[in-house]
Amino acid sequence: MPHRRIKLDRIDRKILHTLQAQGRITNVELSKQAGISAPPCLRRVRALEEVGLIKSYHAYLDPQALGYGITVFAHVSLKSQAETDLKKFEDQCAAWRLVREAHMLSGEVDYLLKIVAKDWDSYQRFLTEELTSAENVTSVKTMPLVRTAKEKPGVPVEIE
Repeated sequence: MPHRRIKLDRIDRKILHTLQAQGRITNVELSKQAGISAPPCLRRVRALEEVGLIKSYHAYLDPQALGYGITVFAHVSLKSQAETDLKKFEDQCAAWRLVREAHMLSGEVDYLLKIVAKDWDSYQRFLTEELTSAENVTSVKTMPLVRTAKEKPGVPVEIE
């Protein structure tokens, strides 16, 4: 749902900043950090959700602990960039479980995909049987992740 533009005050920005960092925080603790009482804090959170500024809440899972040892970024180029072909490719990305992120880019590459697999063999199977053989895909250039130096979800919400 597209969000409509609203003017955010310091309290709204503090709520967004805190929820982005601590999604499981209680409303009571959130209201303390925002400097307001619990009922208006909850109303503000609901309003931020309704206008689409808060899209969802997630648990951050450890891929290694769950047996996902391979992360690969893939540059994907397509034969056609017609809107119907782009939508079809995006629908395929949504259906592929190993594709965790898909971003359309401007420039030489059409999409950047983040692919997470249990091991190199399962990644290779996905690459050859699914991604490179997909309709409209002309080339795939992959970059296996060595390590992550920074991973910060969301946006840098300014609270002051």
